[in-house]
Amino acid sequence: MSLSDDQIRRLARLARIAIGPEETAEVARRLNRVLGLVEQMRAVDTAGTEPMSHALDLVQRLRVDEVTESDRR
Repeated sequence: MSLSDDQIRRLARLARIAIGPEETAEVARRLNRVLGLVEQMRAVDTAGTEPMSHALDLVQRLRVDEVTESDRR
């Protein structure tokens, strides 16, 4: 997927970023590289992979949720 100059200008306006006409080509090149990376990641088959919240199997130690101070208002 590649972005046109009109789409780049629209994205810049929505993001409230000032992009000059001479910068449009460079911004388009960088955004197209990011979109290409996203397409590569979508191509990976993750059918049997279980979702995880962290790369390591860690357990978060939490304190007991109990009232320790009374409401003084």
